[in-house]
Amino acid sequence: MTKALLARVFTLLRLLCAVGLVAGMTFLYTRVVSVNNVTVALTFLLAVLAVATWWGLPEALAASVAGVLCFDYFFLPPIGNFTIADPQNWAALFAFVATALIVSELSTHARKQAVESTRRQRELEGLYTLSRNLLLLDSRAPLAQQIAQQVAQVFDLQGVAIFDRLTDRIYRAGPHDIPVEDSKLRDAALQGTVFEDATAKTIVMPINLGGPPIGSLGIQGTSISEAALQSSASLAAITLERAHVQEVATRAEAARQSEELKSTLLDALAHEFKTPLTPIKAAVTSMLSDGCSSPTHQELLHIINEEIDRLNTMLTEAIQMSRIEAGQVHLHRSPQSLSALAQSQLQRLAESLEGRKVTVEVPEDLPPVRVDPEFIGIVIWQLLNNAVRYTPPGSPLTLRARREGAEVVVSVADCGPGISEAEQQQIFQKFYRGKTHRERIPGTGVGLTIAQEIVRAHQGRIWVESQPGKGAKFSFSVPCAPREVSA
Repeated sequence: MTKALLARVFTLLRLLCAVGLVAGMTFLYTRVVSVNNVTVALTFLLAVLAVATWWGLPEALAASVAGVLCFDYFFLPPIGNFTIADPQNWAALFAFVATALIVSELSTHARKQAVESTRRQRELEGLYTLSRNLLLLDSRAPLAQQIAQQVAQVFDLQGVAIFDRLTDRIYRAGPHDIPVEDSKLRDAALQGTVFEDATAKTIVMPINLGGPPIGSLGIQGTSISEAALQSSASLAAITLERAHVQEVATRAEAARQSEELKSTLLDALAHEFKTPLTPIKAAVTSMLSDGCSSPTHQELLHIINEEIDRLNTMLTEAIQMSRIEAGQVHLHRSPQSLSALAQSQLQRLAESLEGRKVTVEVPEDLPPVRVDPEFIGIVIWQLLNNAVRYTPPGSPLTLRARREGAEVVVSVADCGPGISEAEQQQIFQKFYRGKTHRERIPGTGVGLTIAQEIVRAHQGRIWVESQPGKGAKFSFSVPCAPREVSA
């Protein structure tokens, strides 16, 4: 027997019961108890009221018609005759029908409110259970799969499907496979649209937290409202987003630890390599100063000395880069004279600058700068050393400094071959070396990267201005030292 047929049978039984109730009351008043017409009318109204409250409008109307007929036939004169034309009968009929309509409507509305309130309470309890369960998911298993299982279980749905946009995978759960194509789930996530199929009782909606969708949720079943579905999608979005953020944080922490370990090992190795270079450098310098060797040996000693300097520079840059990457650059700022910083680096490069005209333009009234002298000295040395290495021997260099507002801009200009516009966007990248120079000029490609990171640590900026064939000018800015206020 189908559900529709059962519903019809139950409705017929309720109609018969409503009529039987009125008939029983009529039998009681005519055969057992003697009462006046007012009492009969009131009890019939109460019966209609009860039927309307219990069952609804159709049964109440049946009870109303039966009550009017019984009241007219058995209790209104002439007894035993249907006299509809009598105004009293019409008033009774109107009273019964109006009571049936009003009370049944109020009763139906109250029942609907009660059912809706119960449904909302169950959904709130389900959402609470879902949120609690989502907090306890196993991070070792796919979260989207667990979310789909929890939604299907908590709301007793026939089928649930979740598309995780980050992993580009679809997970299904529930006693039945939801009849939704994978393309619909992907379209809902990519386009942010809602897909609904009333025939199959399915709906697919995007999962997001106010931004672009991070996936989509599809359900099959009618035991969940749209508001509960939206809340479930939001909980799923929070869970997935939290998992994604946690995964990114875990990866970042692992990368940081790996980078720190690599930098520590590189720093240790570089120091170990530099240890024997010091006595080798001292021995070679002593042999060169004695001049007791033959010209051939002297030339070889010069080569050894240059290669030692080169190796020492590479190891120094490796140490500096490892400290920067490990976040171990701790600045000790103090007011410094830029002229003194520049002169100390020029003296350090005196041997390399021999035979070149170096112009230093630092105004006497240039204010002091608030910098770490060791690190800013590295920046100046890197720019001067690059200018020496990448320009023809004997070509002039210019070191300038000028004030611009609350900053001092330092620049090193050369008359070399210049840098193309395309390479200007890349020369500050780690390990990048110019295409035309990488074969004939030794280097590691980290000098400018080190200079850039040091300048950034000082809240400054570094840049290059150049045209092919017209030389290059590297500049960086550092803040001026604040003026001391006299007491």
